[in-house]
Amino acid sequence: MKTMILKTASLLLVFGLFLTFQNSNAQEKKLTRQELKEVRKAQMVTNYHILDTMLNRRTFVLEADYLQNKYGQRLPVVSSLNFIKVDGSRGILQTGVNSGLGYNGVGGVTAEGTVGTWELSKNADKLYYTLHFSLLTNLGNYDVWMTVSSDTHASATITGLEPGKLTWDGHLNTIYNSRVYKGQNSY
Repeated sequence: MKTMILKTASLLLVFGLFLTFQNSNAQEKKLTRQELKEVRKAQMVTNYHILDTMLNRRTFVLEADYLQNKYGQRLPVVSSLNFIKVDGSRGILQTGVNSGLGYNGVGGVTAEGTVGTWELSKNADKLYYTLHFSLLTNLGNYDVWMTVSSDTHASATITGLEPGKLTWDGHLNTIYNSRVYKGQNSY
């Protein structure tokens, strides 16, 4: 009698689990195109507010995926060596390559200094920011013009006192999540 009750209970348990798994699969549904659009919009708005905090606190790193010169030539670069970092009133502009040659020990130039003027404007409708700031370094004075979209894509064009410009194109990241390597200051 006990064996029959155990077999019946086991059978009911297996049958119950089978129904549970079937119902859980039946309840999963794919999101419609409109629902996916709404989820993406909510993510963009959230990113926009996070970027607002980073830019207003002046704590961010633009890690470049590409560098572009004034002639439009675009080269892929190592993002951990090519970056613009702002931490409060201090800033760093750096270019580099993996060869380790150059003024800064990482195949490029490192300019570190003090952030001067700071002009931040935002477009809440299109979810992007524009930023202009100056950086006073031992290598010279630089103007940085940056645009940042809510998907964290950022582009910054740097000009100095001499003719020419260089554009960093990549993603904005928090200082704590960034994995950049700063070379020696170039003199």
